[in-house]
Formats: sequence, C-alpha cells, structure tokens
Amino acid sequence: MALQLKDYQERSLKALEKFFTLTSFSTAEKAFEKCLFDEDMNVVPYNDRLQGIPSVCIRIPTGGGKTLLAAHSIPMAAENYANTDAPIVLWLVPTDMIRQQTLAALTDVRHPYRQALQSHYGDRLKICDLDTLQTMNKHDIGNSCVVIVTTIQTFNIGKDKTHQRNAYAFDESLSEHFTNLTTSQTETLDKVTRETLEHQPFLSEKDIGRVKHSLVNFFNLHRPITIVDEAHKNRGGKSFFHTIQQLNPKCLIELTATPKDNNVLYSVSAAELKTDHMIKLPVVLTEHRQGWQSCLIDALLQRADLELIAQKEAEYIRPILLIQAQDKNGEANAEEVKRFLIEENSISEDWIAISTGKTRELEDINLFSENCPIRVVITVEALKEGWDCSFAYILASLQNINSATDVEQLLGRVLRMPYAKERQNKELNKAYAHVISDSIAAATSTLKDRMVENMGFDRWETEAAIVPAIQAKLELDESEENYKKPNDPETLISLPFDINIEEFEADLQGYVRKHETSQGTALVITTGTTDERFDQIQDAALNQATPKQQVYVESMFQEARAQRQAANAPENWNAQFSLIPQLGLIFDGNWQLADKEAIEDFADWDLLDFPVSLEQFQIRETVNSFEIDVNLKNEKLSYGHIDTKQLHFADMPTPISETDLINWLDRKTRRTGLTQTQLRAYLVKLLAYLMREKKLSLTSLHRAQFQLVQAIKDELDRLSHLARKKAFQTDMFDLLVVDDIVNEENSFEFKAGVYPVKKPYRGSYKFKKHFYAEINDLIEKTEKGRVSEEFICARLLDMHSKVKHWVRNIESQQRTSFWLPTDRNYFYPDFIAELTDGSIFVLEYKGAHIDTAEDALIKNDVGKQWAKNSDSKRIFLMASAQDKFGRSLEEQINQAIG
Repeated sequence: MALQLKDYQERSLKALEKFFTLTSFSTAEKAFEKCLFDEDMNVVPYNDRLQGIPSVCIRIPTGGGKTLLAAHSIPMAAENYANTDAPIVLWLVPTDMIRQQTLAALTDVRHPYRQALQSHYGDRLKICDLDTLQTMNKHDIGNSCVVIVTTIQTFNIGKDKTHQRNAYAFDESLSEHFTNLTTSQTETLDKVTRETLEHQPFLSEKDIGRVKHSLVNFFNLHRPITIVDEAHKNRGGKSFFHTIQQLNPKCLIELTATPKDNNVLYSVSAAELKTDHMIKLPVVLTEHRQGWQSCLIDALLQRADLELIAQKEAEYIRPILLIQAQDKNGEANAEEVKRFLIEENSISEDWIAISTGKTRELEDINLFSENCPIRVVITVEALKEGWDCSFAYILASLQNINSATDVEQLLGRVLRMPYAKERQNKELNKAYAHVISDSIAAATSTLKDRMVENMGFDRWETEAAIVPAIQAKLELDESEENYKKPNDPETLISLPFDINIEEFEADLQGYVRKHETSQGTALVITTGTTDERFDQIQDAALNQATPKQQVYVESMFQEARAQRQAANAPENWNAQFSLIPQLGLIFDGNWQLADKEAIEDFADWDLLDFPVSLEQFQIRETVNSFEIDVNLKNEKLSYGHIDTKQLHFADMPTPISETDLINWLDRKTRRTGLTQTQLRAYLVKLLAYLMREKKLSLTSLHRAQFQLVQAIKDELDRLSHLARKKAFQTDMFDLLVVDDIVNEENSFEFKAGVYPVKKPYRGSYKFKKHFYAEINDLIEKTEKGRVSEEFICARLLDMHSKVKHWVRNIESQQRTSFWLPTDRNYFYPDFIAELTDGSIFVLEYKGAHIDTAEDALIKNDVGKQWAKNSDSKRIFLMASAQDKFGRSLEEQINQAIG
C-alpha cells in the first residue's frame, strides 16, 4: 500500500496534472501561465529552454520529500501528456551515490518510492540502470513502465567529444530496439560516421550512415519522461540543456530546493512542511561566547533532556546530537571532541560515531534500530549525500558560525521529523542549534542567509523559523494565564552603506550598535526596543541613505519588523485559540460534519437519476488525423495528432472488449461518496451511449482513454454539484446545526505552528494580535497606492478592545483552515477572531472583486445558520465598505461585537 501523501504533495501533483493536461491541448507557455495565475503565484514568463519540450519545476525546501514526489509525478505526465500507461522514464540524479540509493529504493517493494509506482503500474514496472537496460527484453518497451536511473554526467559532454562517453557509442546489445524503424523515426537519430570508426574499430565502412545503436539514440527514439532530482546540483556546465535536447524527452520535470532559472510551477513553503509535520520548526538557537566546551556541554544536557521527554512518546525516538568539529588543525578537532566527551563528560564510547572523510563509523549502521546505542555523531563538513536520520535533533557547531562550512547541510539533517508525524510532546516538534558567536542577532542572521541560499527557504520564512533559546524557554515554562509577553528580540539589519550611529539622536544611540558582516555593515537593534523607537531608528538610517539605497533599507526594516512581530505572536507564547464549532448534519441521531460527502449522502443522489450524457467529449477522426475535444470546467480544449501507436492496458487482450474498458475506467474514475456498484452501472450506460448514440468506435475510445477519463471526472463533478445544490434548496439547509456539546471531534482549532502561509504580509503596520507569526495574503496597499480594504478589516480587528486574537483564514486549506459548507464546495471566511469573553467572531469581507450576488447570498445564509441559536457565542458578519444602512466598516464591526 502506497504511503499516504501529505496535503502539499497532493497540491503539487494536482498542479502537475493540470499543467500537463493543458499542455496536451495547448502549449507549455500558455499552460504554465494559466497554472501560475490559478495558483495565485506571480506570473513570470515561461522559459522555453528545450525549444518546445515542456519543462517545469516543483520547488520543495530541504526535508520535503522531493524523491517521493518525483515517483508520483511519473503517472501524472504519462497519462495527462505522454498519453501512455507504459512510459519510458529517464531519472537523472547528481551523483553516483545518490544513483545507488535511488535504485535501491525503487527496487525495494517495501519502500514508498517503489510503492508509489507500483500502485499505478502493478507488476508492469521495470527499474534499471544503463547496464541492465542493455539486457532488457524489447517486449517490456511499450508494455511496462520502465524507469532508468543514471547521472547527467553519463551524457554531459561537448559535441565534438561524444566518443569519450559510452552512452553515444554503438552497442550491439541494443540492436533489437532499432529494428523496423521508419524514415521519419531515423531522421533525428545519430548516425555512424568515419570518425566513429576510429573509436569503434569493429564497425566497417559499410556501416557509415547507419543508425547508431546507442543509448542516446534509444532515448531519442522513445522520448522518455525525464525526471531531474536535486536539479540545483544536476545542472553542471553550460551543456546541460543541449544534452537534454539530445535525449529528446517527452517532457522534463525538475525538483529542487533552490531553483535558479527553472520554470517553477508550484512552490512549497516551509510553513506547509511544518503544517504537515515533515520538519521540526522552529530552530531554537543558543549562542555561546565562552568557547566550544560550553557550547558542547549545553548541547549534551539538552540532548539528555530530550531523551527523557522522548520516552513519553508512543513511538521509539532516540535524540541524536550532531557535532560539527573543527578541522584537524583546530583545537576542537574530531579526536579532541571525542576525548572531551568520554573523559570529561562521561559519555560512553559506544554512544559516539565519527563520520569524516577518513573515518566512517556510520557505515551500514541502522540508526533507527532500538538496539543502536549511538547518540552523538561527530563530523567536520557535510555528511554523506542521502544521509537522513530524523532522530537527529541538535546541532552543535564548534566552528565560528560566520565561517562554518556546510553548517546549513547539517542543520537540514536535524530538521526532519521522526515518522513524519506531530510529536505528543511539543519540545520534540522543534530542532535545536548551539553555535559559537558573540551576538544572537548575528548568529540568527547568518543561519537565515544559509537557509535561504542553500535550503530552499524564502527570506520571509526564516523570520519565524529561528527563535532565541531564551524565548523558547519562556514558552515552555509559562502558561497563557500567567505569562507576560517577551520583549521584542534583538534584530540585525544589513545595510548597503557604512552607517554612522553618532549622527543618531542621543536617546536612540543606546538601542543600536554596528556589526561588521562579510557583506559590509549591519545595524543591530537591541532587545526591548519599543515600536516607536524602532520607527525612529528607521528614519535615522534612511536619512543617511541615498534615494537609491532607501528602497533596500526600507525592505530590510520591514523584514526586521516582521521578525519582531513573529516573536510576539500569540502562538509563540503558549496561547491557545478556542475551539470553533463546525456545522454538521444529524444522521441516525448522531452529529456528522457537513462535508461534501455528508451532504451528498443526505441528498441520497444516484448517478443514474441523471440523463447519461457526455456532450463535452468529441472525437473527430480522418485518415490523417485524430482529434479530441474535451470541455473541462467550461473551457474548451482540443487535442490533436495523438500517437497512432496502439496503447496497452494491464489486463486487456487485443482487441479489447467493452468490459475491459469499463474495468479500466472504473479504476481511474473512483471517488469518495460513490459506491463501485453505482459507478460501474453508470459507466456501462455511458459506454453504451458513446458507442450507440454518438457512434464512437471502441478502438477510438481506447485511443482516447486518458482524455475520456478527464471528461468523465468533470461530468461526475458536475453531477455531484447538482446533487448538493438540490440538497441546499430543500429542507436540508435548516438541518445544518452545531453540535450541542463543543469538543475536539465536532470543532475546528487553530493550532500553534499549523498555518501553511505562502504569501506573507509585509507592511509598515505591526499587528499585535494575529495568532500566528505570519499573516497570509494580506496587502497593505494596492498597486494604485490605496490602503486595501482587507487590510483595513485586519487593522480594525487588531485594534479592537474586545478581540483577544484573530487569524487571517487561508483559502482552500480544508484541514488547516475554518470552513463552512456551500452548494458548490467550501466557504473560507476571511477573518476568524476569538473575543475576550470566549465568543467566536467570523468576518467575511464582501468586496467588489470576485463574488457573484448568488455566491455572496449563499455565504451570508450559511454564516448566519452557523451563528444561529448560540446566545451570541458565535457571531457572523458579512461586511462591506458601507452597508445598506450607510454604516462604515468600523461601525458594522462594532455593531456585531459591541
């Protein structure tokens, strides 16, 4: 059984599916632009580097599971673009070590990578490297999914030096794959030349002009779906794209933490990884000024504390300390650190493993085993590629943080969450770092830079990703009732000029100091500086900047302001958001959440109650063309010139039968809320309709199988919406209720650390009551310079005396946001506030932007239904700039909550 995908992984794959579906009907450029627009990402130009070959990238920060996503992306491209259920896949990795690890995982039936592919292709799955490809049976090509794992270096060579790579050489073991080729197939293939004879003397003059039976030609002929894993490491040299073009892929999918000029189709945020419990955040940072010994002692004490806490967990966890020692010439070299651990801290020698270039004591050791004693790993630079042990919790870097090499790679090792599950004890949901530095602000700034440059974090994500140890201790020691918020933290602001603090007003000089960085000078604003003084310091810095520098300085102060806001966010000082009751329906006397499936069940709809039709699906076939029209989501798409090569099913003979096609469609179109019996009965009637009424042949339907699936899924969506709409128009709406007794089973809760922000607020106003450290998708000013309407809403909530804390609700996040049911899908109100008396206030702002009058009416009705019979404990307001009574937005809010 394949591993259950996380929410961000599902969304990434849906983005790929949509891109390839649109590309099959249009161009990669148009598909890319539409996908970015629909995802509310910045629409940037598509880079057609491969001259017509679709090329996109998924950005995933360190710890996000890029390789698992790569495995799942193969059927997305195969079915929605390559139009095959037996794809050839070329999987490129940056190093031979990663090649070996990937091959081992893909051939292990217990591994999630293998299971991801096996869930689609079953036994029709072949995994190989280039050596075993040469012995593969020709029958497997076109009948199985064949995945070939290798490195880009195998092919990457200058055009005049291809004789130096075996991949370009004539290889007789591949000859069976080059039989019965047509003239059009051989046109683009590399041929034997006189120069070839010089390097392959077994060939003769009569072979000149013959197609080379080479690996490069094999790929050029079969047009593989090409996966580039760790793309940021895999693009060595300027010849990368030329090399890829030589292989003539059907499409290119890149996965990386740090894209450069890639066509980023979907960008996963670190907040999404944290929300889905893939990584430990924040990183609790402790700086040590007294030397490496004190750094190490504190790290050892912390590891011991975490091990005691870990014993309370249901699953086995043995926290491991990673120590980055100095090089062999340093005082704190690996051997000296080991001696210090054993002789001065009484650490058992079998607890310690050294992993450096020469000493490799981690080889063949299973760190996850309960019988493994290792609790401390000493290294100097990067651990070997692919080394992943989520039991690593603490990093102690004994090198100076400003010059430490590979510290970000080691930090990435301690971010991975054990078992990819939230831990019961919140101390185990965090990572810990001990560094040598004389300034917490400087240490924080350096780590942030490394996380951005090498770990795939956005700059804004690092603001909440690293917290000082003092703040973290306050979180653990105090409850919400008796806790006093911490002072604003020390912050470091990089400047593009040498600032003169002596020119500041005298009463400001005590709150700032200069700090030299590798990039120049920086301004350190001390702990406890008030917001008013912070603004005055910004003004003083701007006065010394040139007009051109002022834009940069303002952006740096905005980042620092966001860092201060994050430190004071309620989620970071042990606050809890009250449970928010959800709407449900009563089934057999029991309350059940009113999700789409429950509403469809209540409507008791049957697919066969609707006329069987598929008007959005057409096939036009002539002697020289085969075109398919599919109308998806009211958008007409046309797919032309489909491959005439016969496609194959796993369990179909040739010619196929109607039953074979129904069985296949049944597997591909299953959905929650429909029984298999009902779906099969519908498919039987649908196939009869297509063949008898629309006069489409079984062969044509077979050739258009993947487009047919898309059309059927779209039709099922349409019919389920009709059923929900009918249910909302009956007495069901009045039966939507909140359960009598509020508990975790029938309510939603905004939990600390669970807020998958993607577009963070950056503005001059510092919010004080937003529950989370970041605020999603809130813009202070529009492009025309006007204060945005939703920003005004947020500020009014933040300033209101009766608001305890509030959340900017994130759209389309069913698991992590509050929603109410509608006839179409789910309604995510803009703002949710907990009032000082424990009441919940839900505010939806009705702007003049996207809602139709009908949509707004349904949202208002369902919001009022949620608030009904609550004795003002649940309050709903659909507000506007000015309501029908002439009241302003502020007056509407005051009227609602007093």
